[in-house]
Amino acid sequence: MPNVSRRTVLGTLGGAAALAAAPAPAEARAPKPPRDDDLGLLFDSTRCVGCRACTVRCREANSLTEDVKLVDGVPYDAPIDLNDRTLTVIKRTSDGADGAFVKAQCMHCADPACVSVCMLGALHKGERGVVAYDVSRCVGCRYCQVACPFNVPRFQWSSATPRIVKCELCRHRWREGKGAACAEACPREAVVFGARAELRAEAHRRLEAEPDRYRAGVYGEREGGGTGVLVLSAVPFTAMGLPALGPEAVPALGETIQHGIYQGFVAPVALFGALAWVTWRNRRASDGGEDER
Repeated sequence: MPNVSRRTVLGTLGGAAALAAAPAPAEARAPKPPRDDDLGLLFDSTRCVGCRACTVRCREANSLTEDVKLVDGVPYDAPIDLNDRTLTVIKRTSDGADGAFVKAQCMHCADPACVSVCMLGALHKGERGVVAYDVSRCVGCRYCQVACPFNVPRFQWSSATPRIVKCELCRHRWREGKGAACAEACPREAVVFGARAELRAEAHRRLEAEPDRYRAGVYGEREGGGTGVLVLSAVPFTAMGLPALGPEAVPALGETIQHGIYQGFVAPVALFGALAWVTWRNRRASDGGEDER
């Protein structure tokens, strides 16, 4: 076995540490903007009457069991939030003066935080911009639940074979020429399914036609890097429970830091080198003690 001196080990570690500390060339994270042909939804809160037909139709189209609650002893299928049996739900909200309905569901972000943290790609950007889920790749880490700024993914805690549950825009129906079931069920066109470019155009058409009816802006057009679900409202978006996001995608900062640390794999090599040196030092001290005895 070759003789490894303390000076050789320290010299090697010093070189690795210098490489790790050296500033890496600035490399901007590639943006992932939404595409005009991505499919999504337009939700117009001012047209929603809270009938919840969308919630019922979604459940039927996705073969989910009812979320029955007893109200005065009478059973109602009336979920109050997203759960492992509910992919979309209508909630009542208020800004203190005016009330509004909000449709909670996956926003199908152009650059999703859930996809960024999913270690095996169980959550991924699928066909036509949908954030799709592959249960065969899921290890149940639930990082997606922590990362999502909209608090959407739900975990099946009561199941022996749990999975993550979220809206996938009824992608299993596309081959039949059908769109999102929730949009089909809405009697007032409060929920509209289509390509993102068409939804944006429709949102701005409504804004221009009745400017006094809405708050200025279309939520999801730029927020968080853009989302597949666009929202119109008469009350502030934050009052609807939608987070105040800037135009940058949520994963942008985290991935930039990670890619900087692991660029060229220098930092991990330096770390393992340090651990190897500590092991070598402790082993040498142990061997020296045995020689003295």
